[in-house]
Amino acid sequence: MNQSKNSEKLNTFFKEEYSSLKSYVSSNLKASVTRDAEDIIQDVALKLFTSADRYSPINNVAGFVYRAMRNKIIDILRSNKKNIEYHSQNETKLNEFAALIYETTSDLYPEQMKEELKKAIINLKPNYRDIIIAIDFEGYTYKEIELETGIPIGTLMSRRHRAISLLYKNLKSKQEIIS
Repeated sequence: MNQSKNSEKLNTFFKEEYSSLKSYVSSNLKASVTRDAEDIIQDVALKLFTSADRYSPINNVAGFVYRAMRNKIIDILRSNKKNIEYHSQNETKLNEFAALIYETTSDLYPEQMKEELKKAIINLKPNYRDIIIAIDFEGYTYKEIELETGIPIGTLMSRRHRAISLLYKNLKSKQEIIS
């Protein structure tokens, strides 16, 4: 009895409030390859729906769901505290990636070129941007991404190749202007 009523209440709430939930999660986390607002909402929804029969009747559905969302966000933030030292590592990775894009072996790139590279990466299509960030900055392997997303390795490799090609084309003219 509780299970069907709880599931019905949760289902109705998620249908009516999905965009509000997405805004709430997005405002509390910056999206990245591993932290997309919709993914977090889906994780929490799955957990709530699969456990709906274990809860006593849910009277305040909004409070119940938002508390679960807040707890998930806190879990994610706690697990990512170790990533704070990434800033210095990312600077090194940005230099390595710049060497790949600009086809030079120099470890020194003008700050303006690094900023242009960052902007160009951010402006890529989400599929291209995500693969660049995951492989080149977050250190994931193609196999790990395939296991996580279900996207075949060949597709991931193709996306990365296309992304690098687009970055190269977009930044080639800017490199000539700055140099």
